[in-house]
Amino acid sequence: MAKTLEELREELGECTRCSLCRGRNNIVFGDGNPDAQLMFVGEAPGRAEDAQGLPFVGPAGKLLDRLLEDIGLKRGDTYIANVIKCRPPGNRDPLPEETEACSPFLQEQTEIIRPRILCALGRVAAGFMMGKSVQITRIHGQRFEGAGYFLVPVLHPAAALRAASNMDLIRQDFKSLEAYLAEDDSPPEPPAEEPEQMGLF
Repeated sequence: MAKTLEELREELGECTRCSLCRGRNNIVFGDGNPDAQLMFVGEAPGRAEDAQGLPFVGPAGKLLDRLLEDIGLKRGDTYIANVIKCRPPGNRDPLPEETEACSPFLQEQTEIIRPRILCALGRVAAGFMMGKSVQITRIHGQRFEGAGYFLVPVLHPAAALRAASNMDLIRQDFKSLEAYLAEDDSPPEPPAEEPEQMGLF
């Protein structure tokens, strides 16, 4: 395992581990506080992220910033990454071979940061983290025990931008995050052996 995020980024290099390398402008590795208690994981970079090389800098990212402000946090208090580091064409869902190529880097990012709460933004990220298909509308805002952290799936900010009716739900999700962060219970210890995949179950 890399000892720092900088070393891990060097290991990733100008990645050609899957075909997404041919269409990207920038690798979007991740950004934020390496000692964050709260880490966000989205599914993949979008157009703005691909252009700037930073996660969640488009409209959904601006909403994420406002949601954080509502619970007394700034982006710099958190760490933000994605399941995959390159933008899929047309913003489609990541393919299995793409997540397989990228998952070791997300795994190591999580192990380096050691967040208390890992927040999966949206259906794709939540399903990847849990190792199964999920209905985000059924599990959002709930807390699950992960490998050394608590996992909290929430609605993706883009869902609130697409449908105003989702705004109240995502605000509730972030209020739940605020409550979980305020609790003093410790997350479960990570397993002695590294899991074969990111899935919790």
